[in-house]
Amino acid sequence: MLAKTHLAITIFFVLIFLKYVSSPVYLVLFSILATFLPDIDSKFSKLGKNKGLRIIQIFLKHRGLLHSFFFLILITFLLVLFFPIIAFPFFLGYGLHLFADSFTISGVRLFYPFKLKYSGFIETGARKETFIFVIFLFLNVFLASIIFNQWVF
Repeated sequence: MLAKTHLAITIFFVLIFLKYVSSPVYLVLFSILATFLPDIDSKFSKLGKNKGLRIIQIFLKHRGLLHSFFFLILITFLLVLFFPIIAFPFFLGYGLHLFADSFTISGVRLFYPFKLKYSGFIETGARKETFIFVIFLFLNVFLASIIFNQWVF
């Protein structure tokens, strides 16, 4: 999926969890950052275009280790130990990225290094993905307006 679709999906869930966390700023910032992280192994992604991250792309195949539950759980576990306040936001953003990518035709190997691949029917950047992006965009505006009205009134 494209970065904008990952972002729209993550923002939707961030808005849902916003009132349940002790630090909403951390939830927003680290969920959004984490939703972009799995694609640093691709030179075509938002973060992967950064020349400083190109070294990662030499050693990691796109939609390999970084698109696995193993990596998600490992990093989340380390965050729980050392930076617990950002563990949930990281898990949310990163996990949603993996979940969304599992619906694409390219799919993901969630249990990497095992060969089992989860794939769906959505072609990255095509009409179905655009439709999903627009749906989440409208849902985000709707939820944000409800949250805003609760804060103001």
